Amino acid sequence: MNILKLLEDRVIKALIAAGAPNDTPPMVRQSARANFGDYQCNAVMAAAKKMGLKPRDLAQKVAENLDLEGIAENTEIAGPGFINIYLRPEWLAARLKEAVKDDRSGVAAVNSPETVIVDYSAPNVAKEMHIGHIRSTIIGDATARTLEFLGHKVIRQNHLGDWGTQFGMLIAHLEELERDSQEAQAMELSDMETFYKAAKKRFDDDAEFATKARQYVVELQSGDEHCLKLWKKLVDITLSHNQEVYERLNVSLAPSDVMGESAYNDSLPSIINELDHKDLLSEDQGAKVVFLDEFKNKDGDPMGVIVEKSGGGFLYSTTDLAALRYRTHTLNADRVLYYVDARQGQHFEQIFTIARKAGFVNQDTRTEHHAFGMMLGKDGKPFKTRAGTTIKLVDLLDEAEERAARLMASKASDLSEEQKVKVIKAVAMGSVKYADLSKNRTSDYVFDWDTMLAFEGNTAPYLLYAYTRVKSIFRKAGVAESDLTGDILVVEPAERDLALKLNRFSETIDQAAREGTPHVLCSYLYDLSGAFMSFYENCPVNKEGVGESVKNSRLQLCALTAHILKTGLGLLGIETVEQM
Repeated sequence: MNILKLLEDRVIKALIAAGAPNDTPPMVRQSARANFGDYQCNAVMAAAKKMGLKPRDLAQKVAENLDLEGIAENTEIAGPGFINIYLRPEWLAARLKEAVKDDRSGVAAVNSPETVIVDYSAPNVAKEMHIGHIRSTIIGDATARTLEFLGHKVIRQNHLGDWGTQFGMLIAHLEELERDSQEAQAMELSDMETFYKAAKKRFDDDAEFATKARQYVVELQSGDEHCLKLWKKLVDITLSHNQEVYERLNVSLAPSDVMGESAYNDSLPSIINELDHKDLLSEDQGAKVVFLDEFKNKDGDPMGVIVEKSGGGFLYSTTDLAALRYRTHTLNADRVLYYVDARQGQHFEQIFTIARKAGFVNQDTRTEHHAFGMMLGKDGKPFKTRAGTTIKLVDLLDEAEERAARLMASKASDLSEEQKVKVIKAVAMGSVKYADLSKNRTSDYVFDWDTMLAFEGNTAPYLLYAYTRVKSIFRKAGVAESDLTGDILVVEPAERDLALKLNRFSETIDQAAREGTPHVLCSYLYDLSGAFMSFYENCPVNKEGVGESVKNSRLQLCALTAHILKTGLGLLGIETVEQM
């Protein structure tokens, strides 16, 4: 059950009954401090101003009409007109009893599922994935998992950079390498950075090679069989490497999710024709441009978006328009989410505007650019190697595993070698992902190995350890979680705090999915772990003298905590382990 939605519905009815305008937002939120109740309604001040009433007088009327029978033990008016709501422990316990029996821990699937396109990762062909790809990849993946969990139809789209003029030089260089079969067969994507640089150097230094490369671009775009064969080899090698990285990171992208730039190539002329048909095109120095009154340049004139170059070539803007049209009219998207860094903000605003004017998207289709900030080093600059080059993602993950191995070696453990390998991987990959996901995606964040691998604070190791701590309680009790019976009792303050946190899982999931903000889920899991640790210290479970009914109740709280931690971490793409 989503408590926040329940309270909002009851507050809306109370506001209307009190005479407030029908469009008054309920403005219910979790209280910042316990002395302000469990939830607080802040809707009265704005409504009272419109009605010409004193806020406390209107708050009194709203409180009198607020039907929370059996739900709240107390409501009080505070300050200028806030309404504080204190929930009944018995009601919280009853909700938890239902959640314990539920595989979804009380999170209901949506009543009206939508088709949601999530565009994320989008690396380039013939280049290794680097740390610049990680934020798009893991934030997008966490959102896709969460939306899917809620019952939406999620279509992942990996908009691979697999088309463009650079492929002429890459194909020409690969063709030369294939004359030496041994060298060609030895080529792995780990050598692709060298391969790309070598191709670029040939293009810059050798006029004959450059001429051939330009010709190959034309032949590739015309469907030449030889060029397409070499191009596909480059794509396949890249995809194979990318898939290894995705699987290592536990990212849910598959080869079938790839919809690269090349997929839209044949439809680009029709994009131009449709824009022209809608009288949206202008010609400027031979190029075809869409001028938008919604965007002004520094002189106050409408900004132009080029969709076809003077030589007849197309741009990213054209491909993005084709992708939006395909996602709306072929995939039938209700919502399209783009996980692309913040620097592309204006580009997407312009593309969304053009797409609506041209009818490439329906008026009720929501197009959202979920921007994210940069990954910075401790010096506050973009995170790079000491030599100033971009860090390869594979190298970052290798170092994470090396550091996690040293960390686990420093702790006493009776785990088998096989278990240690599994724990090291979980800690390493979980730490890299959680350090990013726990930060608000719109902000830049500082990459810090020491912080992310710490067992204290809001980190993956802390949460993974909290989960294993709960599981150890059941091993000690010798009871299976599925065998638990009896009522859940919420009596002690630590029990009440944990019960409240457990009941908030549903509203947390809803918010994270609605706003595309995994850090909200991270904060919740951290707070839940803290509440459980306090509960564990103050409310003995396996201690002698604890009555059977109390023990069974507390074991059920433990079971639900473990299930929510595992589910929540799973939605972030982080694998749990049973022991550490």
